[in-house]
Amino acid sequence: MTFLSALCRLSAAVAVCGLITGSGAKAEVSGAAPAKPCEPSFSKSGPDAEAYGAGRNYPLGTIADRTKQDYMVATFSNFDRLLPAHVVTPPDAPSSLARACDSGGWRYDFEGERRNIDQYLARHPTTGLLIVRDSTILFERYQYGRRDTDRLLSNSMVKTMVAMLVGIAIKEGKIRSINDLAQDYVPEMKGSAYGQTSLRALLTMSAGIEFSERYDGTDDAFAFSRDLRRSDLPNAANLLRRYSTRAASPETKFAYAGSQTETLGLVLMAATGKRLADYLSEKIWKPMGAEDEASWTVDGHNQEQAFCCLAARLRDYARFGLLLARNGGGVIPESWVIEATTAPEGSFRAPRVATPFYGYGYQTWIMPAKRRMFAMLGTNGQAIFVDPASKLVLVHTAVRLKPRQDPAARELTALWFGLVRELGVSAAR
Repeated sequence: MTFLSALCRLSAAVAVCGLITGSGAKAEVSGAAPAKPCEPSFSKSGPDAEAYGAGRNYPLGTIADRTKQDYMVATFSNFDRLLPAHVVTPPDAPSSLARACDSGGWRYDFEGERRNIDQYLARHPTTGLLIVRDSTILFERYQYGRRDTDRLLSNSMVKTMVAMLVGIAIKEGKIRSINDLAQDYVPEMKGSAYGQTSLRALLTMSAGIEFSERYDGTDDAFAFSRDLRRSDLPNAANLLRRYSTRAASPETKFAYAGSQTETLGLVLMAATGKRLADYLSEKIWKPMGAEDEASWTVDGHNQEQAFCCLAARLRDYARFGLLLARNGGGVIPESWVIEATTAPEGSFRAPRVATPFYGYGYQTWIMPAKRRMFAMLGTNGQAIFVDPASKLVLVHTAVRLKPRQDPAARELTALWFGLVRELGVSAAR
């Protein structure tokens, strides 16, 4: 019996499995439970819905309102209406994703309790949750009036896409080596701290250059992002010259900073002669069979912000996760994907060394598990978890009030490991 047929037989409500390409399903529910297990389900509500603006139909404010609770839902699903963006063009026809008729009754353990997905969604401000295994969608649900046709914000999840484009550029000979310095490709950066940093150090967030990223509105990350949006200020390559203090030798200490991804983006544009959105479309979005275009926010000089702010449908995020689960799937070099999603044991990048929990690969978070597992993470609850061994992928978008260190992050991780235990081979944390 195949995995798909087994799941279909487990469902008492529906005994038929379907296929989905790019069309949105119509199931509508007022609560969290799906009306039809074979279709995505939609809720107009969610935890603390009134505080999130439900009574005003989740209003869209301005870019200045993006972190205000009653504007977050619309902001995180309409970001390209607030800031200019480049289109990531999809192929003429999307790849198909099958659907398994399953109830979604999987369990996970958290804080001494046995819980299920419904309980998770009732507790945390999730806008979309999708679970897929080996091209088969097992679960797809949306809250706060969001639809499966909405393009939801990546925040820093896009950093992993930048890393994969670097690997493709190396294969094509446009970038010679990750041992090269950024200034070898971007002359404007010559002599600057970031310009004199190797691509390897940038990929592993170990440039050693002081750059604060606390998400409190007073850090370097906030000032850099704000000033990037202004056309009357210098471009990104010159704004990066502000940060010139090297506090640690490169490739010796992990210190997360979006400025390092921004530098990689500048290298990619210079090396390929293409906009990031166009290169992503040509090399990944079209080959993987995306069902819809994505959008990538640009700065005041019409360059993509490499460290942030792609917007795409959940199913297209899942397609990207599946691409990595298949070690590149013939689209990204296999050796690069494995290298990028691995942190050497005992290194400064290893899990529980780089951070108390995660390790770090190339712009990708490495999970502490007995086998290779990794994640793409963005502030306020955006996440894609990948288990290559079982080809299991979880896509999660949210409007958490805390940009980081939210207790919901711990529970989402517990949910992920519970899914791996029930849908794949056992994996220990």
